[in-house]
Amino acid sequence: MSSLDKMWLSFYAMGAMFVCMFLISFSRNKLKNKVLKFVFSLVAWLLLIFAFFGMVYVVFSGPTGGA
Repeated sequence: MSSLDKMWLSFYAMGAMFVCMFLISFSRNKLKNKVLKFVFSLVAWLLLIFAFFGMVYVVFSGPTGGA
């Protein structure tokens, strides 16, 4: 994977963490329906897992060489 691709993956992972934060806050504080709470929380956890594995890959794959 090139350095530019790693940069985009890290941006997607950070964006997923940001969206996850709002989904969890929204589901805990604003929603009263148990099914919607579960769906929003599930989506948030899946995004968090994607972000975690994306960042682990970016950090531990090392430099790609270059210039």
